[in-house]
Amino acid sequence: MMINKRLIGIVSESRRYIAGNVMLQWCSLAANIVMMTNITNLLQDLFRETADVTSILTTAVIAIIAIGIRIVCITGASRMGYLSSKAVKRILREKIYQKLLKLGISYREQVKTSEVVQVAVEGVDQLETYFGAYLPQFFYAMLAPLTLFIYLCFINVPSAVVLLVCVPMIPVAIAAVQTWAKKLLSKYWGQYTALGDTFLENLQGLSTLKIYQADSFKNEEMNRESEKFRRITMKVLTMQLNSITIMDFIAYGGAALGVIMAATQYQAEHVSLSGCLLIILLAADFFIPMRQLGSYFHIAMNGMAASDKIFHLLDLPETTQKSETVPEDCSIICSSIHFSYQKGREILHGINIKFPKGTFTSIVGESGCGKSTIAAILMGRNKDYSGSVKIGGTELKTISEKSLMENFTYISHQSYLFKGTIRENLLMGNLHATDHELWRVLEQANLSDFLKAENGLDTLLTEKGGNLSGGQRQRLALARALLHDSPVYIFDEATSNIDVESENDIMKEIHALAGKKTVILISHRLANITISDNIYVMEKGTVVESGSHESLLERKGIYKRLWDTQQCLENYGNKQYISQNSHFVSTEDWKKGKDGAAT
Repeated sequence: MMINKRLIGIVSESRRYIAGNVMLQWCSLAANIVMMTNITNLLQDLFRETADVTSILTTAVIAIIAIGIRIVCITGASRMGYLSSKAVKRILREKIYQKLLKLGISYREQVKTSEVVQVAVEGVDQLETYFGAYLPQFFYAMLAPLTLFIYLCFINVPSAVVLLVCVPMIPVAIAAVQTWAKKLLSKYWGQYTALGDTFLENLQGLSTLKIYQADSFKNEEMNRESEKFRRITMKVLTMQLNSITIMDFIAYGGAALGVIMAATQYQAEHVSLSGCLLIILLAADFFIPMRQLGSYFHIAMNGMAASDKIFHLLDLPETTQKSETVPEDCSIICSSIHFSYQKGREILHGINIKFPKGTFTSIVGESGCGKSTIAAILMGRNKDYSGSVKIGGTELKTISEKSLMENFTYISHQSYLFKGTIRENLLMGNLHATDHELWRVLEQANLSDFLKAENGLDTLLTEKGGNLSGGQRQRLALARALLHDSPVYIFDEATSNIDVESENDIMKEIHALAGKKTVILISHRLANITISDNIYVMEKGTVVESGSHESLLERKGIYKRLWDTQQCLENYGNKQYISQNSHFVSTEDWKKGKDGAAT
């Protein structure tokens, strides 16, 4: 009954703690039997007026020793339960973490982040009770009635048989509600994860909700999800209360029947007075272990429902272990790439793009045309594409994620900064970097002067770098990327939503990387990509134009239209149109001084 062999097999370390827990509880029961036997014998002697001081003192000593043994056993059993729970949490959370590592950065294609969090935290906590309390109680509840039955058979067989026969009625009652409870708890966990998903999304987007005053709408949505969860929770509680009532009726009724049997057997002179009293005192012990098991039943059922979620995560298909590495020639060729986030809604329609080694290539186009989707494919986040992506002649799908991450650096407009120091965040780019190297990349990102006025490399960051401005966060993300020093850099709207000064500083370093590294720049602002070796223009998931800035302008197609529109907007209000060459380095001048920093 609710013994999941696979679950116990995964946490095999807990077996010895469960066995120890059961044996300690059994020793406590044995001590209680010895104590009760001596007390009832003393009571019989007192009734017959045959007791003396020696028998009273002997019984008192035995009782004290038995109580001491019971205290030690109960404490030890509690300790065993704690060690079992500790092993469960450590092993399962480690397996969940290892599974996420195997799934890689594309894990969100198969499972929601909120579900992973809830399973790893609340789900594992539910199994803590399953291993620490339910399983030991399950085996003890089987052992205790048999022990008492064998012992009481020497006192009075009919009473022992009646008590033993009544005990299975409790697990029968449990089994009667198990099928219903399993379905109900499955729905409970489904609604619980749905509520958690809604809550996490609203929490992450709280600032946006406040800006657009949409928090009341989301509040109503949360209320609806909460009401659904409340209803399913009340059903679970109702089920638990009803089953507990049934188990209490059986337990107390069985104990009462034992008392009646003891009295009738004594009246019929089939049992002595001490035997009668012993049956009465031990009758409850027949049912208490099974009744205690029943109290853990619903927690165990919840744990089983949680384990289903855990196994669903652990059983997610993994990609075949990849052994290929990124070749030294890290030129990239994308051929006939098709990709869909949802079936029947294709985003990329046969994309053909080349990124030669050591070149500066840009991808532009209106929002939603598929630019960032290409970047996600190159970084291995979107794996379910058709077509071919070759890096130096090696197919991307055969390259290990570790090698890909070592050779490709991705910087977006939402690069994550962790709570901690500047040094800790930078060292993620290169764990072996010296302080001198850290200051060097900070100077390149034009962030060193600011940090020297603060606490240097030990300057503390709040969550997501909330105590820095948007421009400073992007500069720090750039510094970390520069420290990574990989052959390929992908900048995906890395200068969006930041001040002009920070944008210029970041673009200066991006231009400086060109020629030394393979640089792929995705940008909504065309003024930043004029010096690219090649520019791909996308529209509705296809590449419609490609070429240099000058050749695309001469073609007078989509790129020319986008360029003219942006120039008009950027120079809106100027009395005289300012040509692009007064602001940007021309392609010819840039190529002459490619090794220097472009301005």
